[in-house]
Amino acid sequence: MSRLLCLSRSHMYTKCKYSVQKCEPFVCLLTSRGRVRDELMKRLISSSRRAVLTPYNSRHPLFWLLGIGTGFVLALGLKYRDSASERCECDAQKTLTVSRYSGAIDTSRGLLQRIKQDEVGAPGMVIGVSVDGSHVWCEGVGYADLENRVPCGPDTVMRIASISKPLTAAAVARLWEEDKIDLDAPVQRYVPEFPQKQFDGEDVTITPRMILSHLSGIRHYEKDVKKVREDKEKAKRLLKPPEKKEEKSSDENKEKLEKAEDSSAKNKEAKGGQKRKKEFEQEEYYLKDNFENVTQALDLFKDDPLVFRPGSTFLYSTHAYTLLSAVVERAAGQRFLDHMMKMFRELGMLNTVPDENDPIIYNRSRFYHFNKKGRVVNCPYVDNSYKWAGGGFLSTVGDLLVFGNALLYSYQMAELKNTDGLLPGFLKPHTAKAIWAPVDKTDASWDKDGLYAQGWLVVEKQQKYGQCRSRRHYVSHTGSAVGASSVLLVLPSESGHTPPQGVVVTIITNMQSVGLNTTALKIAQEFDKARDEERVSS
Repeated sequence: MSRLLCLSRSHMYTKCKYSVQKCEPFVCLLTSRGRVRDELMKRLISSSRRAVLTPYNSRHPLFWLLGIGTGFVLALGLKYRDSASERCECDAQKTLTVSRYSGAIDTSRGLLQRIKQDEVGAPGMVIGVSVDGSHVWCEGVGYADLENRVPCGPDTVMRIASISKPLTAAAVARLWEEDKIDLDAPVQRYVPEFPQKQFDGEDVTITPRMILSHLSGIRHYEKDVKKVREDKEKAKRLLKPPEKKEEKSSDENKEKLEKAEDSSAKNKEAKGGQKRKKEFEQEEYYLKDNFENVTQALDLFKDDPLVFRPGSTFLYSTHAYTLLSAVVERAAGQRFLDHMMKMFRELGMLNTVPDENDPIIYNRSRFYHFNKKGRVVNCPYVDNSYKWAGGGFLSTVGDLLVFGNALLYSYQMAELKNTDGLLPGFLKPHTAKAIWAPVDKTDASWDKDGLYAQGWLVVEKQQKYGQCRSRRHYVSHTGSAVGASSVLLVLPSESGHTPPQGVVVTIITNMQSVGLNTTALKIAQEFDKARDEERVSS
């Protein structure tokens, strides 16, 4: 019997061709049963020495039990052998994949460390990177829960804030493909509860297409229309070249210009951070009221005047996406959240859920911000039911990578002449192309090189001069909510291989007002470079 036990253990080791350590779960079981076996054998030996005093029939049940136990362990070992071998091969493949990008991972860890400690002191963050559709790196840094010292990990669930907008845009695109939504129809066709709007005394039309690109004129969190218009005009004036005026002394002009440039350079970075912080002073960020449905949430803004004429001026608006969610609800014929959850299941995003407070959501992070003294404190309770479509979902980096690759696959299918043997994309190729096509009159705060498309920022490929800056094509969306910041970035490749080809990077953190787009782009470029080097060497 002891030989059988040893034989089952040897079977385990011979099947695992990568590492003996992969068999440890079964070996632990085998070892514990081995101790029982040794104890039983000692008793048998001692009992055999007292054979004159102990009849055979009293020892028979002991042999019978030992035989059954040995058979059970041997059968379990043979069954485990095959599954352990498969896991060993899978883990070894993952190890080989990670080793290819070890340099990129090390560099990216350094970039994350700047955010974690050096710049903003985010309590915790999680990063996920995929290359050509394969997840190559997911890692948590810091704590999901500071008070209980719960570390961040790949399964940590955080608020994704405005990355909810690309998710909503994908739902709209699917309904458009099914001829259930007319993107150029007035929103009142689907949501008659939303009143007819006027601008400068004239009736105007707001369409789903305008909302997707933030051209609807509907306000964001700032209610003061005059202030929003003044800020927009001020931003335009800063972009215009200064008017030339005749002065008596050119030296005086130079001196004034130099002082102005110095002042601008010193205050530019500070103003960027102050702008994000001031935004979180808006009361509507901290709403605690629960809205039963998206139509009820329209009451927050539906009677407010438009800031701009629809279609004329870019004005980023989360409230406008709440109106869009009401359009989706009516067009789909089911509650908005039910429709989105159905889409998430179809995509395989099983950890993406509404940011509801009552349900038990495993691995959910806590959320933080800095108080006036610069100390990390817990964020106040908020209810995000007023903005599901624009910033109300929770997710993991793994789910966001799945979503990014699904759209990248759909987008690149349009470039293939022969698609035989390939499954269709989540969106039709021309639909994906339209979503990632920049729209005139738009802009985006997180990258001035880009324009807003339909639920995404798009930066187009460009190189104006030889041996000078070469701009890569990429798409992204950032997010900022109470106690959370996020980014999802897709850097397509032009290799011409089977899609998806490119790098997808996502970062989520449990600290608000953290700019992540630049860091995500740098990380994507590191992995893109490592992938190209590996292809050349092979």
